[in-house]
Amino acid sequence: MFYFLFGLLCFCTMERVKLTRGQEDDGKRYICRAVAMSGDTSCPVTLLPDLSVGGQEEELRNTVMQLRETISQQKETISKQLGTINELTTKLSLCASATNERKHGRGGSWGKDKQNTMGDVPRDPNDSIENLGKTMQGLKDRLENLEQQQMRANISGASFPSELRDLLQRRLGELEKQLLKKVSSLEEEKSMLSNATAAYRLKTESALNALVERISELEKGGGDFKSPEQFKLCLPQRTNYLYGRFTKSLPEMYAFTICMWIRSSSSPGIGTPFSYGVPGQANEIVLIEWGNNPIELLINDKVAQLPLEVRDGKWHHICICWTTRDGQWEAYQDGERLGAGDNLAAWHPIKPGGVIILGQEQDVVGGRFDAGQAFVGELSQVNIWDRILKPTEIQSMANCSSYIPGNVISWLASNVEIFGRGAAKRPLEICRERVPSA
Repeated sequence: MFYFLFGLLCFCTMERVKLTRGQEDDGKRYICRAVAMSGDTSCPVTLLPDLSVGGQEEELRNTVMQLRETISQQKETISKQLGTINELTTKLSLCASATNERKHGRGGSWGKDKQNTMGDVPRDPNDSIENLGKTMQGLKDRLENLEQQQMRANISGASFPSELRDLLQRRLGELEKQLLKKVSSLEEEKSMLSNATAAYRLKTESALNALVERISELEKGGGDFKSPEQFKLCLPQRTNYLYGRFTKSLPEMYAFTICMWIRSSSSPGIGTPFSYGVPGQANEIVLIEWGNNPIELLINDKVAQLPLEVRDGKWHHICICWTTRDGQWEAYQDGERLGAGDNLAAWHPIKPGGVIILGQEQDVVGGRFDAGQAFVGELSQVNIWDRILKPTEIQSMANCSSYIPGNVISWLASNVEIFGRGAAKRPLEICRERVPSA
């Protein structure tokens, strides 16, 4: 642009020279020079020194030729620049139109019918960028795959030191031994569990069979009972697992009477037909005959010998009376009083909440039986009162003229449980058949 302005100023100077030639020569000479934009806009004139006419014309001619050459060069430069500007403007318009079409969804690239005048621009820059991105990503993936393969190759053991390989092999060997040992242990446990399961199954089946047999006996015996008290407890063997048990317990008592029908031919001694144990005292009330000794009554571990004899294999009705006052006691057999005494656990009340066992002597409450002290025979109508019965009441029961159930414990099939294979409840003979004199 600077050259352009300079050319225009020179052009103005030449025209002024032409006008000067048509005027009179006033003896003054002028020269044109560039003036700054911020300076005076008027064309300043500088007087030239007096020159000869020939030298003046030659100088002017040279100046004009130089100016013409400069102007022609400037024109050529300006034309070239205009061409370049026009070409760039056209390409820029094409780029702008293509961009607008992509923004408005009218196409992502130039159509085939349009001529591409931009030889240095691709048909779709977005495609080129996308392809370049894909290429770079592919190269990156290949590089990562190569690095991973190299890492796996290193881990595989090819590049491991021999010491590390040996350590891993030893470790694997130890783990294999531990695994084999664990498998063997599990097999042994499985075998032991199988044996224990088989034994438990046999034990369970045996218990179930005994339970089924006992239920059958109960159902058979209960169906033949003429009344709830007309049954007897049968204990045929001297063992430590055959016995009967009352479902009820005794209250605190200061006197009692125990009566029962009993038949036994066991020798020596009939064993223990009756025992009552409480926590802290297993021999709270015990009726026992062991060896060749007479029948004994134990109250709170105190002993009194009773003049009773029931080892002849016949039914006998016996009653034992006791009171805490002075520890007085009486013994009846078949309705007759055969003995009496005192000072048997005097002033000791019978403790409540214990367990009544028929046929076994208790070393602990409800258990730890001894087969040598077990009762062998039959028991029936075991009743307990919390008072001393009158002799007439005892005699009426013994001769079958009446039956008096106990007011504390009464003989009922529902009140007596039996335990042990062989123990059973069976129907009781009629009373007249039980009387010894009959």
